[in-house]
Amino acid sequence: MLDHTDMKILKVLITNSRITMKELGEIVHLTGPATAARVAKLEDNGIIEGYTIEINQSKLGYPIHAFLTIITQSVNHQPYLNFIKTQGEFLINNYKISGEGCYLLECKFPSNKRMDQFLEELNQFANYKLSIAISLT
Repeated sequence: MLDHTDMKILKVLITNSRITMKELGEIVHLTGPATAARVAKLEDNGIIEGYTIEINQSKLGYPIHAFLTIITQSVNHQPYLNFIKTQGEFLINNYKISGEGCYLLECKFPSNKRMDQFLEELNQFANYKLSIAISLT
């Protein structure tokens, strides 16, 4: 069971995972070593699974951020999954979902032309509903 200090540690790490243990300790009113021990326990218990970075895809040449609700054409999803494995350049996440579709595919594209080509290729394996991200709020 997590206590108030653990929850505060998680809240801080979510906003800045590069903070030093000393700085984090000052925020949660613990010493650096005590804070490091708490973080290690959170990691050991699988509550903290890893640390990530956020990448500005637009600055990397991928200004189009799209979400596709995937509806596979048969109960055999393997053709779709095999296709997706070959499209790593454009994929961010592929979530298996319940509801209106089978998967929610999060993608990035360098241009509308390249997205259109991707969608034409995808259509051989699945139907889709496309949504384009306008902004992150």
